[in-house]
Amino acid sequence: MAKYRKKPVIIEAIQFFNGDGKNTIKECIKFCNNHADLVELCNEEYVLKIRTLEGEIIANTNDYIIKGTKGEFYPCKPDIFKLTYELVTE
Repeated sequence: MAKYRKKPVIIEAIQFFNGDGKNTIKECIKFCNNHADLVELCNEEYVLKIRTLEGEIIANTNDYIIKGTKGEFYPCKPDIFKLTYELVTE
């Protein structure tokens, strides 16, 4: 069986926080270029409903929202994001 390595690709991403002063909800929606809608669950807890190539997917607090290589958006859980990506400093 052959083995494959993921190609090094630089992506843009923002982490979705629920009102703690880091990345505001407005910043996350703006980043998604109108491909996301805010949904209030209860008690001022919010999620983002992101329109992806596969349909609508929910981004929860602390999830990263990734802009893919074709301009698509999708959420990623923080643990998976940290295993897959590292910060680029130019």
